[in-house]
Amino acid sequence: MTDRLYIDVHILQTVPPANLNRDDNGNPKEAYFGGKRRSRVSSQAWKRATRIHFTESRDPQDLATRTKRIAARLAEGIAERSGLVAEDAQRIADALIKSTGISAGKKEGDTAYLLFYGRRQLDAIVSLVADTATDLAALDAKALDEAVKALPVKEQLQTGHPADVALFGRMVADIPGLNVDAATQVAHAISTHAAELEFDYYTAVDDENTENETGAGMIGTIGFNSATLYRYATVGLHQLRENLGDDKATVDAVDLFIDSFARSMPTGYGNSFAHRTRPSLVAVVVRADQPVNLVSAYENPVPASRGIVAESARRLAVEFATATEQWGDTPLYVGICHTLGTADGDETGQQLAEAFGVNRTFPELREGLRTALIERVNDN
Repeated sequence: MTDRLYIDVHILQTVPPANLNRDDNGNPKEAYFGGKRRSRVSSQAWKRATRIHFTESRDPQDLATRTKRIAARLAEGIAERSGLVAEDAQRIADALIKSTGISAGKKEGDTAYLLFYGRRQLDAIVSLVADTATDLAALDAKALDEAVKALPVKEQLQTGHPADVALFGRMVADIPGLNVDAATQVAHAISTHAAELEFDYYTAVDDENTENETGAGMIGTIGFNSATLYRYATVGLHQLRENLGDDKATVDAVDLFIDSFARSMPTGYGNSFAHRTRPSLVAVVVRADQPVNLVSAYENPVPASRGIVAESARRLAVEFATATEQWGDTPLYVGICHTLGTADGDETGQQLAEAFGVNRTFPELREGLRTALIERVNDN
């Protein structure tokens, strides 16, 4: 697959009072767009939520972890497979990591920075030394370093990437050979309308207070806002195929991302606000030219007079249809799932149908996209 191909994902999702993603003051993140303050959720927050959701449909062993503790996890694997004591296993693990050029951290078993790696990649490194671990443990530090230099440790981290590393990429600044170019870009979600920061003043009562004791045991405030968010992400199918090296795995990874990106939610202050909702609209667009973020539909903020989510959907339909007509770049595939304007003759439903086609259930949307991508892959 050499042709460029992008899968754009457009989502409208209404969130009640919440603090999904905090800034340095503990308040919901915000941004100015179109001259108005908007609610914002960072791309990092939703990417992490998406990765966490992956574990609901994939064996964790088939996914990745991001940590400074790779040497410690490697030592645990060596000890389990070889029967070595923890100290000897840690010596071997440290030597293996050192051989890749990854800088050691201040704490034993840590690297100097977070490393994103597949759990099966780590198992493959363990397999390189499992049978000779006892002999390696008997060597002094210099001899041990020399012995592991010949092992293809770095190569194990350069191949066999799990879906999440292939999608979101990996950057190791001082070892370019370990970098993986991300196949996915995720925009910061912003509200389609102006949003105001509010504060919840709360108190906690001491259950053991006597009748003579009054007042709260604790007083505090939590910043929050509520918003209809426009969420956007794009997947470069060609880059994903390069990262994974397999057509079926590539299509499976796209489906995994679409499902988890739509269903996931950042968990900030979740117990305080119970803010989990489902999107009101998910649209997918397959393009051969470039990714296209449709946020310009909301440069003029949506007023609350007609219902924010319905008006946001109508604006999205108009923006997409107008951009397609004016630029003349008809997408290869378009699909939509929404809960808006499902009654016959409803204006919102009609506009969405004209722009994005027939309304489908979410499983039907995913299956339609999968079929379109398989056909495209087979054609190439």
